[in-house]
Amino acid sequence: MIVGVDVGTSMTKADAYDEDGRKLASAERASRLEQYPDGRVEQDLEDVVASVADVVRRVVAEADRPVRALALTGQGDGLWLRDADGFAVRPPISWLDDRGADIVRGWQDDGTVDEVYRRTGVGLFPGCHAPLLVALGRDEPESLERAAVAGYCVDALVQRLTGVVTVDASDASLPFLDVAARRYDDAAIAACGLTDRRHLLAEPAPPGTVLALDRRGAEITGLPEGTPVTGGPFDLPACAVGAGLSAPGDGLLIVGTTLACEVFTDTVEPDARPEAAGMWLCTPEPGRWLRAMPAMVGTAGLDWLLEFMGVGIDALGELLDGTVPGAGGVSALPFLAASGERAPFVDTRARGQIEGITLSTGRGDVVRAVCEGIAYTARHCFERAASSAGVEGRLVACGGGARSGPWAQIFADVLDRPLTVPDDPGLGTRGAAVTAARALGDDLDPGTWAAPSRTIEPCPQARVAYADGYLRYRAHVDTARDFWARQAQGFRRDDAVLASA
Repeated sequence: MIVGVDVGTSMTKADAYDEDGRKLASAERASRLEQYPDGRVEQDLEDVVASVADVVRRVVAEADRPVRALALTGQGDGLWLRDADGFAVRPPISWLDDRGADIVRGWQDDGTVDEVYRRTGVGLFPGCHAPLLVALGRDEPESLERAAVAGYCVDALVQRLTGVVTVDASDASLPFLDVAARRYDDAAIAACGLTDRRHLLAEPAPPGTVLALDRRGAEITGLPEGTPVTGGPFDLPACAVGAGLSAPGDGLLIVGTTLACEVFTDTVEPDARPEAAGMWLCTPEPGRWLRAMPAMVGTAGLDWLLEFMGVGIDALGELLDGTVPGAGGVSALPFLAASGERAPFVDTRARGQIEGITLSTGRGDVVRAVCEGIAYTARHCFERAASSAGVEGRLVACGGGARSGPWAQIFADVLDRPLTVPDDPGLGTRGAAVTAARALGDDLDPGTWAAPSRTIEPCPQARVAYADGYLRYRAHVDTARDFWARQAQGFRRDDAVLASA
């Protein structure tokens, strides 16, 4: 069997698959995420390693079969600084972190964001490598001096388990890679003022790279030394592989902690739009890429609202029952991340709003408005991605939000497209396992490995309501962005007055 491991932001999952893609065993364990009032968000590498050891040992014990390979995937972005032995020189910084927001705003003003986007197709945001490296150089340069590697979650695990310093091309895509050539664009690195940190970036591994557990990795996982290991792609491309995306124009909607909209393509085309956002991602297959718009909105926003109301996620269906498209006139901008938004636009000042509430508004209307707002964001993301790669094939939806029937119906209605929803919640581990099997030489049958699924058809009666609602949402976003910009200018004027005084 192949054991796939997906190290998410708050949960590490492992699934064991046989040679036909049947799931034999599963395990999961929560990870600690430290969130500080000033916007810093960090993790503990030792806690993450321990979570991997735990779930791997449990699925191996339950399935009780020889392990052919260990296939790793996990969260992307952030900054996982390590020494030459693979230990953290400081706590890993999450992609949710906000400490680089002021740097990104400065780069938006001076043209750096546009220059990097022109060269790599990546829209810089606070939680990616570039601003985080600059922020550490400013605030704690000693951390950078102690580091041997500036990497990501998956390659941190690869180094700890195999002793090899490398990185998957999907992770390296963010934000300095020329994805067509699969090599770093030194001019993009220089534009961010990071030429002197270039040595911290591991070179991307060639497609099909297979490593092996060393003695330390064997002790951590309980697997035999020499067990094959694959590291990547990270979770967004891994889910696309697990969903069976294969034809240009196939799309994937991930309704997880955050929202990711991806389109599979066989060409890398510059986005002619002036605003830098989204990213191009390498996939395990040469000559294939994903045009991705990973928004910061997602189930975390809905979870916050339900907790605020004092109810659990199991109440979602009941709350949505009896509500109608348009949520009784209530509308929501679901931008609740402290670091703002990164797709389909980048604005570190983005904040959530709920409007249209009256004394007759029910809790279900507010919940529906947030669900609709997140679905509108998905439509906005796919429309932005469509400037380079349109969704012309099938559209697969996965993640916790897609497993909710009523919410999945809202997505189908807003996007006005049938949604294929796999029954398997572990598309990340499945994609990692497929990648490992192919790297080991297997000619997999995509149909055999595809998880059972159901199709959700859009409701014709909802089409007009959601078409109008989406236009109002876009206008609401434009108005809000103008307000955030004017508000920031006001703060800067006030700061200047205080400084002169």
